[in-house]
Amino acid sequence: MAWTNVIGRVAFTNCDPLFHGLNSKWTILSAPPAWLTGHVLRRDCLTAPIPAADYAKHQDELMLLPNLGIVAMGAVGSVILFGSRDLTDMRDIALPSDSSTSKVLLRWLLEHKGLDPKCIETGPDLDSMLATCDGALLIGDRALNAAENYPELVCLDLGGEWTKVTKLPMVFGVFACRKDAPISQISAIHADLLQNYEEFNTIPTKKSLVIEQSSSSTGIDKIRMQHYFDNEVRNTLDEESHKGLSKFLKEVCQISEEPTWANLEI
Repeated sequence: MAWTNVIGRVAFTNCDPLFHGLNSKWTILSAPPAWLTGHVLRRDCLTAPIPAADYAKHQDELMLLPNLGIVAMGAVGSVILFGSRDLTDMRDIALPSDSSTSKVLLRWLLEHKGLDPKCIETGPDLDSMLATCDGALLIGDRALNAAENYPELVCLDLGGEWTKVTKLPMVFGVFACRKDAPISQISAIHADLLQNYEEFNTIPTKKSLVIEQSSSSTGIDKIRMQHYFDNEVRNTLDEESHKGLSKFLKEVCQISEEPTWANLEI
């Protein structure tokens, strides 16, 4: 089966620094994080940032690209549990259908606190979620917007809580590809994404443009957007991030093997 020149990306602003202005030889497939896993497995795209929890489910078929990910540096601002009552008083929580990692992470954090509310999967709409449940988990731009509009409903930032418990960053997304993917193309994608992210961090005009466009597409203030990119989310993996990912895969996803990393031609 022929491979494409398509790269998957999460349809949230957390990937904008990686993909804004990316080399036009690549075609971008934008989708919710939980959908991207299927796209990678079906060869709809060469690689994509999939939920870390989905990698755990499909580790026999997938390998990870080094250096790249969606990482929370403590409180992440875009993976949030909302509700009008205290977490300890929540009888049920609505979980979004477009996520994988955040759902298993929330259950793990609740168990760590000795809590066991009923969890119900629904569409990711705050109003309808809270109309039927005491709590509502949102991710991505919906969470950023809801936190801006309803700060009184913010109950728990999952990235911040993970770091509070483990003292490590939380890796929500990992760039994955099939184990039979063409390594030369994967290496080229990897190099272009890293170069693009380096330009975002070192060229002020490019960073300003990304922030402006991210702000425009979400309706979130530019100052808040810059704080998000500077202090809450990053797209590269450092040593502490690797430790956080390993802990999440072993303790939350219950897999004993270390991740398989692509041996790229650099």
